[in-house]
Amino acid sequence: MKELVEYIVKSLVDHPDDVSVAEIAERGATVLELSVAREDMGRVIGKGGRVINSIRALVDVQAAKLGQRVTLEIIE
Repeated sequence: MKELVEYIVKSLVDHPDDVSVAEIAERGATVLELSVAREDMGRVIGKGGRVINSIRALVDVQAAKLGQRVTLEIIE
């Protein structure tokens, strides 16, 4: 799951080396914390949150296939 998010986000941003995804296990679910360069934050979030919501939808589909619960959060 972590690799999927990294791949998608690195292809969107201007500074792919600054992309990092931390995977944290919490009470039967996994939280993915995404960190990007400040200049790329707008690209990742998108207009009205469309891009990040699309990435979250892809993560949800993959998690459902694996029988897991995964949440994607952006941190600064």
